[in-house]
Amino acid sequence: MQAVKNGDTVRVHYHGRLTNGTTFDSSEGRDPLEFKVGAGMVIKGFDNGVVDMTIGEKRTLNIPVEEAYGPKNEELIMEFPKENIPSDLNPQVGMDLQMSNPQGQVFPVKVAAIGDSSITLDANHPLAGEALIFDIELVEIK
Repeated sequence: MQAVKNGDTVRVHYHGRLTNGTTFDSSEGRDPLEFKVGAGMVIKGFDNGVVDMTIGEKRTLNIPVEEAYGPKNEELIMEFPKENIPSDLNPQVGMDLQMSNPQGQVFPVKVAAIGDSSITLDANHPLAGEALIFDIELVEIK
């Protein structure tokens, strides 16, 4: 039976959860995820985790922070003066917003805290700092 190797394009069904059991993503009810193994299209731990799998095989991947989205980067957490917030915006902790840098690139941020004169915005990936668990099933090797 053919086993997955780097360079193969594969399709997998998956269920992703945090170590506390909270589901953060799943392919349930959708087409399987398709990606080229070793091409950096998915996080490193997921990429490495499918190698040597055979069609129909199921596997649980325990992916450490370093092979997922990495640790939280404190440089991506910033204080933003409330006076610079548009008057029609009422930020709430947990709210997703978009900012742009001086070059005009837009990037997502999350409101992490609200103080008297400023709000704290976090531009880290939402799963940064988290170890992840994926239950996967290899559906196809193309």
